[in-house]
Amino acid sequence: MKKKSFFYKFILFNVFILILSSIGVIIYVKTAPKLQINNANNLILYDSNNDVFFEGSQSKEWTSLENISKDLINCTIYTEDKNFYKHYGFDIFRILKASYVNITNHSAKQGASTITQQYAKNLFLSFDKTWKRKWDEAWYTIRIESNYSKDEILEGYLNTINYGHGQYGIGNASKYYFNKEPKDLSLAEASILTGIPKSPSNYSPLINYELAKKRQLTVLTALKDNNIITEEELDKAYQEELVFTKAEDQERINSLMYYQDAVLDELDSLSNIPSSYTDINELKIYTNLDIEMQKNLENTVKNTLPEDSSIQTSVVMMNPNTGGIIALIGGKNYLESSYNRATKSKRQVGSTMKPYLYYAALENGFTSSSTFTSEKTTFNTSSKDSYSPKNYNDVYGNKPISMATAIAYSENIYAVKTHLFLGSDALINVARRVGITSKLEDIPSLPLGTNEISILEMAAGYSAFANEGYKVKPHFIEKVVDSKGTILYQNKEEKEPVLNSSLTFILNNMLTATYDPDYIDYNYPTAISLAPKLTHKYALKSGTTNSDNWDIGFNKDIVCAVWVGYDDNQALKTTEYKYAQNIWYESVEYYEKDKKDIDSWYTMPKNVTVVLVDPISGNPVDETAEKKKFMYFIKGTEPTNAFQTFDEINTDNYAS
Repeated sequence: MKKKSFFYKFILFNVFILILSSIGVIIYVKTAPKLQINNANNLILYDSNNDVFFEGSQSKEWTSLENISKDLINCTIYTEDKNFYKHYGFDIFRILKASYVNITNHSAKQGASTITQQYAKNLFLSFDKTWKRKWDEAWYTIRIESNYSKDEILEGYLNTINYGHGQYGIGNASKYYFNKEPKDLSLAEASILTGIPKSPSNYSPLINYELAKKRQLTVLTALKDNNIITEEELDKAYQEELVFTKAEDQERINSLMYYQDAVLDELDSLSNIPSSYTDINELKIYTNLDIEMQKNLENTVKNTLPEDSSIQTSVVMMNPNTGGIIALIGGKNYLESSYNRATKSKRQVGSTMKPYLYYAALENGFTSSSTFTSEKTTFNTSSKDSYSPKNYNDVYGNKPISMATAIAYSENIYAVKTHLFLGSDALINVARRVGITSKLEDIPSLPLGTNEISILEMAAGYSAFANEGYKVKPHFIEKVVDSKGTILYQNKEEKEPVLNSSLTFILNNMLTATYDPDYIDYNYPTAISLAPKLTHKYALKSGTTNSDNWDIGFNKDIVCAVWVGYDDNQALKTTEYKYAQNIWYESVEYYEKDKKDIDSWYTMPKNVTVVLVDPISGNPVDETAEKKKFMYFIKGTEPTNAFQTFDEINTDNYAS
């Protein structure tokens, strides 16, 4: 009896505490300041001219519930939360059912969030999956339900939910997809739109029509199962031909969405920005976006890559002096694939890895005239394995060539010889100093770019060459300000000196050899076709693998990195290797169109001298020589006719 008595008292005590707590919560909620849900968590993105290019989480034109199609309202309620008008923010029975299904299937197959919970999450919270976030979501749900009517909550939800492609709110979405007012949407149109918010990148009919139609059928079936529509009405709506707004009317959003996504990802990573915006209401995010350059970049990609091919691209244009990213492309067409290859993908970089090696060589006593013999070579490594790389098209000079010539032809033999001569630490050390964080394997093929690196890392790494020796951090956001004008975040320009400015000057000039006719000999410079097209001077390096094509080039003003390839790593066709180069040169030339070349190239340092040499051999010549070129050297390292080929100095690491 005593045990039963204790048990009953324990139950009564806990019920009493629960009732008391509930009363306390209700009193607090009723007396606390009312949440301002109509303007909470509004994000406004500005370009570098302080012009708005995106406004999310709040429609510019708030649409009242009476001006929204009844079909859209029904589709939303019976798909997302059929007991919306009956519960107080939480659907207990739905939670229990979802828990049972998830436990039974050992996975999170069913969710139980109500419309109010989703609204609370959209308005006030970040999307991290923590217990604190769940608790905050529940607390805001209670506050919203206590302060607003069901119609006000539903209206707010429909005006703030993400319908994909940067369209927040049903007013924006209905105009974007169908060029209609929300009240004029048909059942077919309403059901296709209702299916999008569950996963905008998957269920947008402009990205995956087949998947969007499957989701539409789920929405229509929910209406039928709840006796809102008949089987005949379901079939009619599902079979109705949907006419979407023409693609040219969506062009502006399409050209900005990759950049916008990258900005919002960076915003989530900033520790200065609170996860709950209830006291902020609005965030103004000032970015480095050059809207004119972004649009030109989008058009260049569109005009370069064939529309009927699954080939993809990513492009980063960066200010090398600040690390600010002024334009970005994450794929050929955002409407077809929202995956941002510029920020999320890593690919083999090919010969674009070589400038890090050649800077290391200059740092270790090499010069523009330092020579190795261009010939078929088998390298015997310390592990007693052999390695036999080949030059492109199996072309060799069978004679000593200068470092500048090796850069012009992108010689693999010269690169591997240099790498083994210096030791692998030299290349890796330079790459780490300029900001390459990806894994770099200690293997003979490292300078040939067999490791995978992101395009953002490569653009940042080349920025250290472009700005004459400083490591910069790539970033999109310059400043974040709340609705009261308080600066929540200000980017601090951090330039860490990591390279020697005189050596970067010498390297940058050697990188112009890739399109210089003076280097035509037994081979052609890799970008010789650009020689008559370029109106400004740039340092440029290309990189190719079987499935990747890169071009990265720069001057003092801009770094432009371009990658082209297939997501599934299928081999590129010979004709497809021209795409990256075309995108690169058209983009940088457009950026430099109004600038003088003298302002964008580099001034020769005082400790650097210029010598007339044969560009292929690197040997000094006079004005009477048939082949001659001025090349740069640190004073005291100028070449002589007795200059020795490095093959003759150290042959321990490899054998021909």
